[in-house]
Amino acid sequence: MNIISEKAKIGKNVIIEPYCIIEDDVIIGDNTTISSHTVVKKYTTIGKNCNIFSHCAIGGVPQDKKYSGEKSILTIGNNTTIREFCTLNRGTEESGITKVGSDCLLMAYVHVAHDCDVQNNVILANGVQLGGHVTIQDYAIIGGMTPVHQFCNIGKHAFVGGGLRVVQDVPPYIIANGEPLRFSGINILGLKRRKFTSEQRKNIKTAYKFIYNSSCNTSQAIDKIKKELNIDEGISDIIHFMKTSTRGLI
Repeated sequence: MNIISEKAKIGKNVIIEPYCIIEDDVIIGDNTTISSHTVVKKYTTIGKNCNIFSHCAIGGVPQDKKYSGEKSILTIGNNTTIREFCTLNRGTEESGITKVGSDCLLMAYVHVAHDCDVQNNVILANGVQLGGHVTIQDYAIIGGMTPVHQFCNIGKHAFVGGGLRVVQDVPPYIIANGEPLRFSGINILGLKRRKFTSEQRKNIKTAYKFIYNSSCNTSQAIDKIKKELNIDEGISDIIHFMKTSTRGLI
């Protein structure tokens, strides 16, 4: 038996397995599957071709004492898979929204807290826990059982090892490992898979030599990068990330 609100908007060819609850003002896109014993709370939008496995809690209110019942939303993009026992909370008044993008994989027991922005093609392995206001950029991968401190930013194409703690920003295109978490090289395999050219990869590697393997501070490293490297998309991403980091780089 399911409980499905008449105020929910259910797309074509949607499968809702037994013992699910779909509340008011939920939107579920075409060809999406909601497996048994899952609850989808109000003000949640789920895209097309998604697969949400059993015992998930989607769109619950924020775990934030400042939350006072204001309307906020959760959105999930297309072609995203959410495995068993994941919990995804809506936003708070500060941003009003929690976002999970398209083509993402959230493995079992992942938690996405209020006001997070999980962008496209992200993989969060089993037991990853995101604090509030965390941003995970495109194609980033986080290993299992890793908590991410609130307000941290993980850059695109970054790879964070499992069983670690993220308490500062992780720049794009790198591998982050160790305890405390630190720069461990460029995510060469990931960049090759994403069809980055050898010249692009060389540029990125040189940029991080200036940042991590020289006597330059952050401002000096940025100046050196601008003077000595071709400013392609990858280098622009690195410069922007460094300039906008609020928690400091690992």
